[in-house]
Amino acid sequence: MMLASFFLLLLTVDGASSEDNCSYQHLFKHLSLSSEKDLYTMSRPVKHYNTTLTVTLEVLIYAILDVKETDQTFIPYVWIFTSWKNEHITWNSSDFCGLDRITVPADILWKPDLTIEEMTEKDKTPPSPYLTIESNGIVECRSHEVLVSTCRMQVHKFPFDIQTCNLSFKSVVHNVEELDLQTQLGASTATAWSHGLMQTQHEWLLINQIVTNTTVNRFAFEQSMIVYTIKMKRRSILYIVNFLLPILFFLCLDLASFLISDSGGEKLSFKVTVLLAVTVMQLILNEILPSSSDKPPLIAVYCMGVFGLMLLSLLETIVVMYLMEKDSESRDNKADRDQSLTEDCGDKHGKEERKWTCACISDVSADETPSELLKVSSSQLTEESHASEKLSDDLREVVKTLALLLNSSKEEVEPGYWTRMAKTINRVFFIFYIIAASLFLVTMFFKWNTTN
Repeated sequence: MMLASFFLLLLTVDGASSEDNCSYQHLFKHLSLSSEKDLYTMSRPVKHYNTTLTVTLEVLIYAILDVKETDQTFIPYVWIFTSWKNEHITWNSSDFCGLDRITVPADILWKPDLTIEEMTEKDKTPPSPYLTIESNGIVECRSHEVLVSTCRMQVHKFPFDIQTCNLSFKSVVHNVEELDLQTQLGASTATAWSHGLMQTQHEWLLINQIVTNTTVNRFAFEQSMIVYTIKMKRRSILYIVNFLLPILFFLCLDLASFLISDSGGEKLSFKVTVLLAVTVMQLILNEILPSSSDKPPLIAVYCMGVFGLMLLSLLETIVVMYLMEKDSESRDNKADRDQSLTEDCGDKHGKEERKWTCACISDVSADETPSELLKVSSSQLTEESHASEKLSDDLREVVKTLALLLNSSKEEVEPGYWTRMAKTINRVFFIFYIIAASLFLVTMFFKWNTTN
């Protein structure tokens, strides 16, 4: 009876003890996490100070929120996974009902002081409040951050560009002998995981991310660094539809304006309107692209090329209209001069006839008969008429010669010469315009298509 009571008491004690071992509180007491908090948070979690602490770092891209070309900034939303071994915290999971993982507040354990060199603004996302500890002492920290980092944009092939931005992780105070950064996931695995996690990419497509372990010299001592190189391609369809095609359409409109008549001012005003439209597109482009770049953007060269072709077309229209106006003016002047010469010659012819009549009357003697006088006057009238016609012709030739001498610059060419010359210039320039525009567009296409 007494033996049975002893075994029952022993089972009760063992059961209570076994139940206590399955609680977090018992494990915290075993690890002294509550009583030795300062010990775990003040220094690196190694038993000997010469030991190098290895920190594993993995970065996955969750979203590409924005890429600002004008500010040269890259804004991704990333998930950061870090893990390291705390040599002060280990336990045997079998002693605690198989408990091999616990979650503790983040402020009771030491964490690596990692920073990103390219970051320009402090992350506003609240940090993760918990850490996960495994029975072998591995501590894991999972956090998500919105990073505002600098990224030097290469906009030479905008909007068909491929950008490469870096995220460089390193410790703030620890050198390479105290803290060593490592990564386990390869570039292909990290890229695949990022593609699976990606929620939004704004106007960009993630191509891949490359991980590089390196050692840098900062502040007179070497530090371990992991560089994540993120390569992404811009979605260019919106820029093609909203920018490139409208400018191409303006070029086609300018080309079609050659079919408008040069006699009026409609062609000139139409070309000026199209030229101003391209100028507005250039102002919009100036707000998109950064003010400084190693190479001039091809889209700026494209706009300036189209603008130059339209400007040449406008100047050619002005020259053609000037030549046609000059020809019209010369025809009007010639008609006015011919009319004035005709009026002058008529007046002189009338004066000659009056002089001849007076002379005939004065020469008639008193003893001549009227019949004789009539015969004499008829013959003299015929002779004087021929003489006056000859004189008027001579006068006309003299006046015309004098007019040619006085206005030699305007009367050297035959009527319609400048109009024919203007039509020839228009035809030649139209052929040149088509060839130059075609060569320019083909050149821009091949430059945009070449790889970076």
